Amino acid sequence: MTLAARIMSKFRLAVVQLQVTSVKADNLSRVRRLVKQAAGQGSRVVLLPVSGSYYAEKIPGESTQMLSEAAKENQVYLVGGSIPEKDGGKLYNTCAVFGPDGEMILKHRKIHLFDINVPGKICFQESETLSPGNSLSTFDTPFCKVGVGICYDMRFAELAQIYSRKGCQLLVYPGAFNMTTGPAHWELLQRGRAVDNQVYVATASPARDETASYVAWGHSSVVNPWGEVISKAGAEETVIYADIDLQYLSDIRQQIPITAQRRDDLYAVTSVQEASG
Repeated sequence: MTLAARIMSKFRLAVVQLQVTSVKADNLSRVRRLVKQAAGQGSRVVLLPVSGSYYAEKIPGESTQMLSEAAKENQVYLVGGSIPEKDGGKLYNTCAVFGPDGEMILKHRKIHLFDINVPGKICFQESETLSPGNSLSTFDTPFCKVGVGICYDMRFAELAQIYSRKGCQLLVYPGAFNMTTGPAHWELLQRGRAVDNQVYVATASPARDETASYVAWGHSSVVNPWGEVISKAGAEETVIYADIDLQYLSDIRQQIPITAQRRDDLYAVTSVQEASG
């Protein structure tokens, strides 16, 4: 491997676990500050959490304008968490991604809506207010291709498998599991997606607010292709870091070559449309 290839095979990822409030201006100000902090620590890709449902706006709009500026000012790829997007009389849970030049390179609308009922613990019907997206979403960086999902999308193994088949080596999921599903499944699902597909998986949760109507679990994390949690937040606002090593990923795939060993003559996971991005 050449020196240039070795350099490009490693990069730093930052995950921002933001204390989301009902004051949009305060949220945006703290995001800008924390993205700058992350870039100052050498991060080339920065992942933000979901922002909750305090406000909805069109894209482009106030929030995405600030995200564009933050990406350009700090020369990072910025995965802008998710915001409620207004479009054509509908609301979507949408993640916008920006390149180091500030251009929006991707807009992912959450595919799977969070409609669940765990008796005595939590009942939530996201489809009462939101519409689902209808496209898969990947984007390229000089380091690797990245697949994007939002929160409940992580429960669907097929999506991660398709992203991996399309060449993604990093999957990112802004999300907000709650105090019931969080301790039970948050880390388990991340490790499962990472091991099944031999990829890095990163999740960004809001920090926990015990006074909120929906209390997020927190514990933003990064998992490596071996299924190890290599970086993990607690419940409070913070920024966590992970050095993504694509040579290590390649080594894991050579040691346990499941991609070459799949029985495509017996089963297949396919997408009915190409990924955007």
